[in-house]
Amino acid sequence: MQLRTIPPAEYARLVLPLSEKLWKGRRSVETYISQTLEVARGAYGARYYRTIGLYDGESLCASCKRYERTIRVSAQRLRTFGLGAVFTPEALRGRGYASAMIAMMLDAARGSYDAAFLFSDIRPSFYEELGFRLQASRTITLRADTLVRSRIEIARLEERDWTGVRRCFGLRDRTRDWSFARTPLIWDWVRMRLRHGSEHVRGAEANFVVRERGAVRAYVLGMRVPELDTYVVDEFAFADERNAHQVPALLRGAAGDLRRIAGWLPPDGARTLLPRGIVRERRDAIFMIAPLNQNGKRWCALSERPSQSDGVWATDHV
Repeated sequence: MQLRTIPPAEYARLVLPLSEKLWKGRRSVETYISQTLEVARGAYGARYYRTIGLYDGESLCASCKRYERTIRVSAQRLRTFGLGAVFTPEALRGRGYASAMIAMMLDAARGSYDAAFLFSDIRPSFYEELGFRLQASRTITLRADTLVRSRIEIARLEERDWTGVRRCFGLRDRTRDWSFARTPLIWDWVRMRLRHGSEHVRGAEANFVVRERGAVRAYVLGMRVPELDTYVVDEFAFADERNAHQVPALLRGAAGDLRRIAGWLPPDGARTLLPRGIVRERRDAIFMIAPLNQNGKRWCALSERPSQSDGVWATDHV
């Protein structure tokens, strides 16, 4: 048994036609394949993303996607990688191939990486048996009319606004105990995935900003889903405490005539801007960490501390 990198074109030919029912969402098979190839061939993908296979001789027995990410814990940088789209062809299931693949990847990473992570859609217990630990993974739902109105002018996010979005995110990011670090390549990857709409099974992308003298002072990334009467929030941030008070009005404006606002429970510094709402455990995309050394254990311990907020934005999902 051997781990090998699967070239993007080969992954598209061997795996994607089999896995599309699980992960293509609302996309056509053709779009699902072309967007997966676009990620692999983009600037971030060429450097930090791989598709990995477990081979028995020349037979592909299991596969997954591997994303390298840096975790900031205070002033320290941790080297980590995320796993996604773990897949075994139906005829080969039940033989332990996926378990063997993940165990081999974790073993190969010891000494070079601090931790691995993933977002489990089914059977978190499967990953717990391999050394992954459950982290808080919750959603929040609000009635839009519980958010205060204020006289702010919101606008659709434009190409020229992304520099300001990155600045707002960076200013808030500094105040957190830990976070997924975002380099320019990571931002390119986030923007590509937002454009693909691959994280949502329905809705239309609807991103908004508050500008002052042409500069972005607050923003929200999300989707309008009229059939659910909901604006789904992926992420928001603001420049300073004065602009923090504009966030509820920004979210209400983004929702427009939709009755509800929903999304993953925001991290520290953002959760306090929202009313109590209805908070529930997520049934999918459950965040899990596998520490590989003492630095990884420290990150895991920080993430596991009881809190009224979660550790990740929906835009961190892999």
